[in-house]
Amino acid sequence: MSMDEFRSGMVALVGKPNVGKSTLINALLGWKYSIVSPKPQTTRKCTRYVITRPSEGQIVFIDTPGLHKALHLLGKAMEKQLCDVMEKVDLVCYIVDARTRNLGSEDAVMIERMKKNSKAPVVLVINKIDLADNPSEAKERLVSLYGQEINIKAAVILSALTGEGVGEFVDTVIKMLPEGDLLYPPEFVGDFTEKFVAEEIIREKILEETEQEVPHSVAVVIEEFKSPEEYPQRDTLFIRADIYVERQGQKGILIGKGGRMLKKIGKKAREEIEKQFGYPAYLDLWVKVRPGWRNSERELRRMGYL
Repeated sequence: MSMDEFRSGMVALVGKPNVGKSTLINALLGWKYSIVSPKPQTTRKCTRYVITRPSEGQIVFIDTPGLHKALHLLGKAMEKQLCDVMEKVDLVCYIVDARTRNLGSEDAVMIERMKKNSKAPVVLVINKIDLADNPSEAKERLVSLYGQEINIKAAVILSALTGEGVGEFVDTVIKMLPEGDLLYPPEFVGDFTEKFVAEEIIREKILEETEQEVPHSVAVVIEEFKSPEEYPQRDTLFIRADIYVERQGQKGILIGKGGRMLKKIGKKAREEIEKQFGYPAYLDLWVKVRPGWRNSERELRRMGYL
Protein backbone atom coordinates (compact mmCIF):
# COMPACT_ATOMS: atom_id res chain seq x y z
CA MET A 1 0.00 0.00 0.00
CA SER A 2 1.40 3.41 -0.92
CA MET A 3 1.39 6.31 1.52
CA ASP A 4 -1.28 7.87 -0.72
CA GLU A 5 -3.58 5.11 0.47
CA PHE A 6 -2.66 5.49 4.15
CA ARG A 7 -5.79 5.34 6.27
CA SER A 8 -6.52 6.76 9.69
CA GLY A 9 -9.49 7.35 11.92
CA MET A 10 -11.26 7.15 15.26
CA VAL A 11 -12.94 3.88 16.22
CA ALA A 12 -15.30 3.41 19.17
CA LEU A 13 -15.31 0.08 20.99
CA VAL A 14 -18.81 -0.27 22.43
CA GLY A 15 -20.81 -3.06 24.01
CA LYS A 16 -22.52 -4.33 27.10
CA PRO A 17 -20.50 -4.66 30.31
CA ASN A 18 -18.18 -7.68 30.37
CA VAL A 19 -18.07 -8.43 26.64
CA GLY A 20 -14.28 -8.01 26.66
CA LYS A 21 -13.60 -4.47 25.43
CA SER A 22 -10.68 -3.89 27.79
CA THR A 23 -9.26 -7.37 27.18
CA LEU A 24 -9.35 -6.61 23.46
CA ILE A 25 -7.46 -3.33 24.01
CA ASN A 26 -4.73 -5.22 25.85
CA ALA A 27 -4.57 -7.84 23.08
CA LEU A 28 -4.28 -5.13 20.43
CA LEU A 29 -1.44 -3.35 22.22
CA GLY A 30 0.35 -6.48 23.40
CA TRP A 31 0.53 -5.13 26.93
CA LYS A 32 -1.90 -4.65 29.81
CA TYR A 33 -2.93 -1.00 29.65
CA SER A 34 -6.61 -1.40 30.46
CA ILE A 35 -7.90 -3.02 33.64
CA VAL A 36 -10.08 -6.10 33.42
CA SER A 37 -12.78 -7.34 35.80
CA PRO A 38 -15.95 -9.43 35.49
CA LYS A 39 -17.82 -6.74 37.44
CA PRO A 40 -19.88 -4.05 35.66
CA GLN A 41 -18.62 -0.45 35.46
CA THR A 42 -14.97 -1.52 35.37
CA THR A 43 -14.31 0.99 32.57
CA ARG A 44 -15.45 4.45 33.64
CA LYS A 45 -13.58 6.82 31.34
CA CYS A 46 -13.28 6.90 27.57
CA THR A 47 -9.59 6.36 26.85
CA ARG A 48 -7.75 6.44 23.51
CA TYR A 49 -5.35 3.71 22.47
CA VAL A 50 -3.41 3.98 19.21
CA ILE A 51 -2.38 1.22 16.81
CA THR A 52 -0.05 2.29 13.98
CA ARG A 53 0.96 0.20 11.00
CA PRO A 54 3.54 2.45 9.29
CA SER A 55 2.73 1.49 5.69
CA GLU A 56 -1.02 0.94 6.14
CA GLY A 57 -2.76 3.12 8.64
CA GLN A 58 -3.37 4.36 12.16
CA ILE A 59 -6.34 3.39 14.29
CA VAL A 60 -7.33 5.40 17.35
CA PHE A 61 -9.43 2.98 19.40
CA ILE A 62 -11.61 4.55 22.08
CA ASP A 63 -12.48 2.22 24.94
CA THR A 64 -15.90 3.19 26.30
CA PRO A 65 -17.85 2.38 29.47
CA GLY A 66 -20.32 -0.49 29.19
CA LEU A 67 -23.77 1.06 28.99
CA HIS A 68 -26.10 0.36 31.91
CA LYS A 69 -29.07 2.04 33.55
CA ALA A 70 -27.72 5.27 35.02
CA LEU A 71 -28.67 5.48 38.69
CA HIS A 72 -26.24 8.25 39.67
CA LEU A 73 -24.60 11.33 38.21
CA LEU A 74 -21.52 9.14 37.61
CA GLY A 75 -23.57 6.78 35.45
CA LYS A 76 -25.04 9.70 33.50
CA ALA A 77 -21.54 11.10 32.96
CA MET A 78 -20.37 7.72 31.65
CA GLU A 79 -23.36 7.52 29.29
CA LYS A 80 -22.69 11.06 28.02
CA GLN A 81 -19.05 10.16 27.34
CA LEU A 82 -20.20 7.16 25.30
CA CYS A 83 -22.75 9.14 23.28
CA ASP A 84 -20.29 11.98 22.62
CA VAL A 85 -17.71 9.50 21.34
CA MET A 86 -20.18 7.80 19.00
CA GLU A 87 -21.02 11.15 17.41
CA LYS A 88 -17.39 11.81 16.43
CA VAL A 89 -15.93 8.48 15.30
CA ASP A 90 -15.37 7.11 11.82
CA LEU A 91 -16.32 3.56 12.80
CA VAL A 92 -18.19 1.80 15.61
CA CYS A 93 -17.11 -1.68 16.68
CA TYR A 94 -20.01 -3.32 18.51
CA ILE A 95 -18.50 -6.10 20.63
CA VAL A 96 -20.70 -9.05 21.55
CA ASP A 97 -20.21 -12.39 23.29
CA ALA A 98 -20.13 -15.36 20.89
CA ARG A 99 -22.43 -17.26 23.25
CA THR A 100 -25.26 -14.69 22.97
CA ARG A 101 -28.58 -16.22 21.95
CA ASN A 102 -31.04 -13.34 22.40
CA LEU A 103 -31.01 -9.56 22.48
CA GLY A 104 -31.47 -8.37 26.05
CA SER A 105 -32.51 -5.03 27.53
CA GLU A 106 -28.88 -3.80 27.59
CA ASP A 107 -28.58 -4.57 23.88
CA ALA A 108 -31.77 -2.63 23.23
CA VAL A 109 -30.43 0.42 25.07
CA MET A 110 -27.04 0.25 23.33
CA ILE A 111 -28.60 -0.15 19.88
CA GLU A 112 -30.94 2.77 20.54
CA ARG A 113 -27.96 4.96 21.56
CA MET A 114 -26.04 3.91 18.45
CA LYS A 115 -28.95 4.74 16.15
CA LYS A 116 -29.49 8.09 17.84
CA ASN A 117 -25.88 9.24 18.19
CA SER A 118 -23.87 7.72 15.36
CA LYS A 119 -23.92 7.70 11.58
CA ALA A 120 -20.67 5.72 11.42
CA PRO A 121 -20.53 2.23 9.86
CA VAL A 122 -20.79 -0.66 12.33
CA VAL A 123 -18.48 -3.67 12.60
CA LEU A 124 -19.92 -6.55 14.61
CA VAL A 125 -17.05 -7.96 16.67
CA ILE A 126 -17.89 -11.44 17.96
CA ASN A 127 -15.59 -12.03 20.93
CA LYS A 128 -14.93 -15.07 23.14
CA ILE A 129 -14.95 -17.58 20.28
CA ASP A 130 -12.69 -19.72 22.46
CA LEU A 131 -15.82 -20.36 24.55
CA ALA A 132 -18.14 -21.03 21.60
CA ASP A 133 -18.96 -24.57 20.46
CA ASN A 134 -18.95 -23.59 16.79
CA PRO A 135 -17.42 -20.16 15.93
CA SER A 136 -18.67 -20.17 12.32
CA GLU A 137 -22.21 -20.95 13.45
CA ALA A 138 -21.95 -18.24 16.13
CA LYS A 139 -20.93 -15.67 13.51
CA GLU A 140 -23.81 -16.58 11.21
CA ARG A 141 -26.30 -16.58 14.11
CA LEU A 142 -25.19 -13.26 15.58
CA VAL A 143 -24.96 -11.44 12.24
CA SER A 144 -28.56 -12.51 11.64
CA LEU A 145 -29.64 -11.58 15.19
CA TYR A 146 -28.04 -8.13 15.36
CA GLY A 147 -28.58 -7.45 11.67
CA GLN A 148 -32.30 -7.19 12.36
CA GLU A 149 -31.60 -4.05 14.40
CA ILE A 150 -28.45 -2.43 12.97
CA ASN A 151 -26.84 -2.13 9.56
CA ILE A 152 -23.72 -4.29 9.92
CA LYS A 153 -21.04 -3.39 7.37
CA ALA A 154 -18.61 -6.14 8.43
CA ALA A 155 -18.37 -8.92 11.00
CA VAL A 156 -15.32 -10.56 12.55
CA ILE A 157 -14.80 -13.35 15.06
CA LEU A 158 -11.98 -13.35 17.57
CA SER A 159 -10.82 -14.20 21.05
CA ALA A 160 -9.34 -11.22 22.87
CA LEU A 161 -8.12 -13.64 25.54
CA THR A 162 -6.12 -15.97 23.25
CA GLY A 163 -5.38 -13.43 20.49
CA GLU A 164 -7.03 -15.54 17.79
CA GLY A 165 -8.43 -13.32 15.04
CA VAL A 166 -7.13 -10.05 16.52
CA GLY A 167 -4.75 -9.36 13.60
CA GLU A 168 -7.55 -9.99 11.10
CA PHE A 169 -9.76 -7.61 13.08
CA VAL A 170 -7.14 -4.85 12.70
CA ASP A 171 -6.94 -5.59 8.95
CA THR A 172 -10.70 -5.18 8.64
CA VAL A 173 -10.79 -1.93 10.61
CA ILE A 174 -7.97 -0.25 8.64
CA LYS A 175 -9.65 -1.05 5.33
CA MET A 176 -12.86 0.65 6.53
CA LEU A 177 -11.21 3.91 7.62
CA PRO A 178 -10.98 6.97 5.38
CA GLU A 179 -7.73 7.89 3.68
CA GLY A 180 -5.81 10.34 5.84
CA ASP A 181 -2.57 11.24 7.56
CA LEU A 182 -1.30 10.20 10.97
CA LEU A 183 -3.46 11.56 13.78
CA TYR A 184 -0.73 10.95 16.35
CA PRO A 185 3.04 10.37 16.15
CA PRO A 186 3.82 6.72 15.20
CA GLU A 187 5.27 5.94 18.66
CA PHE A 188 2.18 7.26 20.50
CA VAL A 189 0.30 4.55 22.44
CA GLY A 190 -2.54 6.44 24.11
CA ASP A 191 -3.80 9.55 25.86
CA PHE A 192 -3.54 8.11 29.37
CA THR A 193 -1.03 9.23 32.00
CA GLU A 194 1.12 7.09 34.29
CA LYS A 195 -1.03 8.29 37.21
CA PHE A 196 -4.16 7.07 35.42
CA VAL A 197 -2.60 3.64 34.84
CA ALA A 198 -1.62 3.37 38.52
CA GLU A 199 -5.08 4.50 39.69
CA GLU A 200 -6.72 1.89 37.48
CA ILE A 201 -4.41 -0.88 38.73
CA ILE A 202 -5.29 -0.09 42.35
CA ARG A 203 -9.01 -0.02 41.48
CA GLU A 204 -8.67 -3.33 39.62
CA LYS A 205 -7.23 -5.02 42.71
CA ILE A 206 -10.09 -3.62 44.80
CA LEU A 207 -12.58 -5.05 42.29
CA GLU A 208 -10.86 -8.44 42.48
CA GLU A 209 -10.81 -8.63 46.26
CA THR A 210 -14.09 -7.08 47.42
CA GLU A 211 -17.72 -8.10 47.25
CA GLN A 212 -20.35 -6.66 44.93
CA GLU A 213 -21.35 -3.83 47.28
CA VAL A 214 -17.98 -2.05 47.34
CA PRO A 215 -16.75 -1.83 43.69
CA HIS A 216 -19.46 0.51 42.36
CA SER A 217 -18.89 2.88 45.27
CA VAL A 218 -15.10 3.06 45.05
CA ALA A 219 -12.87 5.61 43.37
CA VAL A 220 -9.09 5.98 43.46
CA VAL A 221 -7.29 9.32 43.26
CA ILE A 222 -3.50 9.53 43.30
CA GLU A 223 -2.36 12.55 45.28
CA GLU A 224 1.41 11.99 44.95
CA PHE A 225 3.33 10.24 42.18
CA LYS A 226 7.12 10.46 42.30
CA SER A 227 8.99 8.31 39.81
CA PRO A 228 12.76 7.88 39.32
CA GLU A 229 12.31 9.40 35.85
CA GLU A 230 11.12 12.70 37.31
CA TYR A 231 13.24 12.52 40.45
CA PRO A 232 16.67 11.06 39.50
CA GLN A 233 17.71 10.93 43.15
CA ARG A 234 14.99 8.31 43.76
CA ASP A 235 15.31 4.60 43.00
CA THR A 236 11.74 3.80 44.07
CA LEU A 237 8.38 4.87 42.61
CA PHE A 238 6.39 6.51 45.41
CA ILE A 239 2.60 6.63 45.16
CA ARG A 240 0.18 8.07 47.69
CA ALA A 241 -3.40 7.28 46.79
CA ASP A 242 -6.77 8.02 48.37
CA ILE A 243 -9.46 5.35 48.01
CA TYR A 244 -12.95 6.84 48.29
CA VAL A 245 -16.09 4.98 49.33
CA GLU A 246 -19.57 6.20 50.25
CA ARG A 247 -20.21 4.49 53.58
CA GLN A 248 -18.30 3.75 56.76
CA GLY A 249 -19.13 0.05 56.42
CA GLN A 250 -17.45 -0.03 53.01
CA LYS A 251 -14.36 1.54 54.53
CA GLY A 252 -14.30 -1.26 57.11
CA ILE A 253 -14.54 -3.90 54.37
CA LEU A 254 -11.68 -2.34 52.41
CA ILE A 255 -9.40 -2.05 55.41
CA GLY A 256 -10.33 -5.46 56.81
CA LYS A 257 -9.57 -6.94 60.21
CA GLY A 258 -6.23 -5.64 61.39
CA GLY A 259 -5.77 -3.92 58.03
CA ARG A 260 -5.41 -7.27 56.25
CA MET A 261 -7.60 -6.50 53.24
CA LEU A 262 -5.90 -3.17 52.51
CA LYS A 263 -2.49 -4.84 52.82
CA LYS A 264 -3.57 -7.57 50.40
CA ILE A 265 -4.89 -5.03 47.88
CA GLY A 266 -1.73 -2.95 48.29
CA LYS A 267 0.56 -5.93 47.76
CA LYS A 268 -1.20 -7.03 44.57
CA ALA A 269 -1.36 -3.47 43.23
CA ARG A 270 2.32 -2.87 44.02
CA GLU A 271 3.38 -6.04 42.19
CA GLU A 272 1.36 -5.05 39.11
CA ILE A 273 2.65 -1.46 39.19
CA GLU A 274 6.24 -2.66 39.43
CA LYS A 275 5.67 -4.90 36.43
CA GLN A 276 4.15 -2.01 34.47
CA PHE A 277 6.68 0.68 35.32
CA GLY A 278 9.86 -1.30 35.84
CA TYR A 279 10.76 0.22 39.23
CA PRO A 280 10.41 -0.93 42.83
CA ALA A 281 7.29 0.79 44.17
CA TYR A 282 6.06 2.01 47.53
CA LEU A 283 2.31 2.45 47.91
CA ASP A 284 0.75 4.60 50.61
CA LEU A 285 -3.00 3.86 50.52
CA TRP A 286 -5.65 5.72 52.51
CA VAL A 287 -9.36 4.84 52.62
CA LYS A 288 -11.71 7.83 52.98
CA VAL A 289 -15.50 8.15 53.19
CA ARG A 290 -17.23 10.61 50.86
CA PRO A 291 -21.01 10.07 51.22
CA GLY A 292 -22.81 10.32 47.89
CA TRP A 293 -19.72 11.11 45.83
CA ARG A 294 -21.27 9.47 42.77
CA ASN A 295 -23.99 12.14 42.83
CA SER A 296 -21.72 15.08 43.59
CA GLU A 297 -20.72 17.21 40.61
CA ARG A 298 -17.91 18.74 42.66
CA GLU A 299 -16.45 15.34 43.63
CA LEU A 300 -16.84 13.91 40.12
CA ARG A 301 -14.98 16.88 38.66
CA ARG A 302 -12.22 16.52 41.23
CA MET A 303 -11.90 12.82 40.39
CA GLY A 304 -11.81 13.50 36.65
CA TYR A 305 -15.15 11.96 35.70
CA LEU A 306 -16.65 15.26 34.50
